Amino acid sequence: MADFISGFWNMYVMVLVALSIAFCVFVLVSNMTKREPGEAKLHGHVWDETLAEYNNPLPRWWLYLFWITIFFAIAYLAIYPGFGRVNAERGQHTQYYAEMKAADEKYGPIFAKYENMDLMAVAADPEANAMGQRMFLTYCAQCHGSAATGAKGFPNLTDNEWSWGGEPETIKTTILGGRMGVMPPFGPALGAEGTKDVANYVRSLSGLAHDSLRAQRGKEAFDQNCVACHGADGKGNQMLGAVDLTNNAWLYGSSEATIIETITNGRQNQMPAFKDFLGEAKVHILAAYVLSLNKDKK
Repeated sequence: MADFISGFWNMYVMVLVALSIAFCVFVLVSNMTKREPGEAKLHGHVWDETLAEYNNPLPRWWLYLFWITIFFAIAYLAIYPGFGRVNAERGQHTQYYAEMKAADEKYGPIFAKYENMDLMAVAADPEANAMGQRMFLTYCAQCHGSAATGAKGFPNLTDNEWSWGGEPETIKTTILGGRMGVMPPFGPALGAEGTKDVANYVRSLSGLAHDSLRAQRGKEAFDQNCVACHGADGKGNQMLGAVDLTNNAWLYGSSEATIIETITNGRQNQMPAFKDFLGEAKVHILAAYVLSLNKDKK
């Protein structure tokens, strides 16, 4: 979604609208011909054997209605505003920017106070923690849950299992810039039986019930296809966001069917970046709150 609302698409829509209006003007101007004296001539085209059309100019009232429509569209785009923020200080925009300015003047110094503090110190501050919790409930709970224990496809933030690393600055970097985790599909390469073998080997890595014969065959396929990201021991790679397969922190579930689905179709997880939306100071407090949720770091 972030790509769709980028500056390129704004310009794309504005150019498309401008060209559409210009084309309407061209069509109207090219059809503004006067009625010639005498009997109207046929256009020369014949349909359905005998159906012909007189070559008469468009009625003036019809043309005037279209001119009114075009002028209305231009005026609407100017007031809306439909071509950027030239008129962004009008109407509701004025109220919005005034409220934002007042909020920055009131709360800006509070955020600034914590921005230069160590994240662990901010995480231990009750006032900062309360602020971070409110931001978390507003911006993060939709995916990670109000208790931050995660959901299917969204990691639990209260344990010590981190795909990209759980160090204070790493957590802040994750919130600022977002993350894109991609696992390619291996179904076409492994086939149904090979996929099931690898799934059983993956289950064996975390001590789950598995078919030992399939797991033995799956290890060979795992070594050929999976170690580049998950490592030879299956403990993952935080630089790549490859998850640890030896623990019980399963994003999508640990059943054989779910693991087969993951291997067959791959997975793609994206966490949006909050740097431009929240700013460094707010993200600093939010990162400290996430840090405070981790039981092993308190």
